[in-house]
Parts: sequence; C-alpha cells; structure tokens
Amino acid sequence: MSDRRYRAAIVGLGFIGGADQVSGDALGQRVEDLDGTHVMALRGHERVDLVAGSSRDEGRRQRFNDRFDVPVFADWQELLQKAAPLDIVNIATYTPAHAEVTHAALAAGARVIYCEKPIAPTADEAQGMVDACHAAEALLVINHNIRFHPSFRRLRDLIAAGGLGTLTSASAQWPTGRLGNVGTHMIDAVQMVTGLAVTGVSGTLDLSAKPDCRGDAFRDPGGWGVLRLGRELAASQNGPTGDLHCSVDAGDYGVVPLRLRFHGTEGYAICRGREISVLRGDHEQTWKNEFPNSGMDRAVDEAVHWLDGARPFPYDAKEAVRTLETIIAFHLSHERDGARVAVPLSGAQRQHVLQSG
Repeated sequence: MSDRRYRAAIVGLGFIGGADQVSGDALGQRVEDLDGTHVMALRGHERVDLVAGSSRDEGRRQRFNDRFDVPVFADWQELLQKAAPLDIVNIATYTPAHAEVTHAALAAGARVIYCEKPIAPTADEAQGMVDACHAAEALLVINHNIRFHPSFRRLRDLIAAGGLGTLTSASAQWPTGRLGNVGTHMIDAVQMVTGLAVTGVSGTLDLSAKPDCRGDAFRDPGGWGVLRLGRELAASQNGPTGDLHCSVDAGDYGVVPLRLRFHGTEGYAICRGREISVLRGDHEQTWKNEFPNSGMDRAVDEAVHWLDGARPFPYDAKEAVRTLETIIAFHLSHERDGARVAVPLSGAQRQHVLQSG
C-alpha cells in the first residue's frame, strides 16, 4: 500500500461539512444521525491531512477551529491560495456555489473534488463541472453516499446478474419531502441499483412544506410522480424498462417510512435504511448493515486509492447530472400539470434553476 499523504480542505463548515450541531439544530437534525460528515471522513483517513476550512459564518469558523485546531478562512478563495497545494477539496456549501468553487479548485491544482448534492442548481452548470474535471484529469465525487454502501452494491450486482429475474419496476418513498436534498439520494440510488437511467418524469410537487430555514431564496418541496427508467448510462446495451413510483410526504417525520423497493419477475428486494431483504419464491434473506464506517468514509478511501493510481473510481459523476435533471424535471412537470418531461433536459430547460439550497 502507498504511504503517500494527501492534503485536503473543506469549503463550508456547517452541518455536514463541519459536523456543526448548531447548524443541525436549525435544520432539526442531529449530526450523529448522518451517514458521515466531510470533516470526520477526511480526518478519519490515515493518509489524509485536513489542513484548512472556510466558512462565511464566524461562529462556524470558531467552533470548527476550537474542535479540530485547523486553520480557517472567511473567504474560500483565500483558502485555495494560502492552503495550497491541495490534493482534495471538499465542497459543502450551498448548491449555488458548487460550480464556482469547483472551477477555482481545479485551477488551483486540486485533483479530487468531493462535492455535496445536488451537484448544481442547473443542468448546464452540473455538466460544466463534469466536463471541467474531465479536462483537468481530476476526479469529481458527488455525495450520494448510498452508492458507497457494500449492501447496495451487492443488490446492484444481484439485479444485474438476473437474481430477481427481469426487472419490472422500482419504488421509493421517504417521509421528509425535499426532493432536492433528500430525494436526490433516493432517485440516484434507484438509478445505481437498477443500472438504468431516468428517461422521463411525470410529477406533482407538494407545496405544503414549511419555509426553508435558510431563507426565501431556497425552496425544496416534496412530491409524487412516476419516473420512466430506460437505457443504462454507462453501457451500450439496452436494459429492461420500469417505472419508479415516488411518493413523498412532506409532513411530520415518521408518517411515511423510508423505503426502496425493486421488483422483478422472480422476486423483489426491500431496502429499509441500510438493511436489505431479498425475497425469491419462498426464500427470504436479510442483509444486515454490518459495516461500521460511513458511506462518506468509504468515498474518501476510494478517492485516495484513485489518487494512488491503484484502482478506478466506481462512480461516474455524470450520473449525478442525470439525477439533478430528474429533480428539475419534477418541477417542470408540475408547471405543466403533470405532463411528461423527457430526461435528459434540453434547450431552456437546462438553465432552469433548482432552489433546493
């Protein structure tokens, strides 16, 4: 194993960036309930040195410095300049800043960009991030952390091998609304597990959710709809086609349980959090979550192996672009009274702004 060390920095020191519970309190969430945080995933890797962080918020900077004794900056551009050279830049800011920070980090020489979801507010900005990283021969990692869990990869491989027969449909539901911030994980997981891309959306938004705590510039409703699943993103062969029934309840947590289901002609699988049950005929098998490290821990480890040149990275960021386009298509379909919107988006649709924050 290589003994090379890598220098990392975090832009955005809030809830998931800096494991900041004060920020979590504003969201009504607990840090310990997250599937990892940027700061702990970087600090937890034996060959990564976290050398800097930045936040516009003075309180977050002070709390971060107090806890981790890491230099902090109010201006992320100053961070990129003074903390250089950087191998890894983690971006945990609001979505509207993702593209700008990505391009600047690449210009400063970063080789890995580990960015929060949604990838960007528009499809064009998202594709621009992917293209820029490709041109720089850098790695773009989007924090769709379900992709890094071994049990979900096992289910993906089972479905690809025909373990459920011919795939017929998938379904997702979750209790918190927020298509952009929570639904992005579920929609991305469906595409990852089935190996199929969303090709169309017919949806209706749930506009009853309470205002976003981050202010009027942000709006992230839930919704209900049907997604059409089609040809694989990364392969030339055609796969089966199915429907994703996405029901989201924006009410109190616990009204609708978080579930992913995958249905085939010979069986089906139910994902309850990180526990997966596979039923084929009279046989049921449950895969418990026996992996103590978080999805973010594994993402950082796989990025380090990529930096080493030891193995390819298993997640192509262009799939996150398709997930973003799917969420935007929900909004566009709602504006058209549920009419089907094709994915990938085209024309002016690619500049439609997602306000999920």
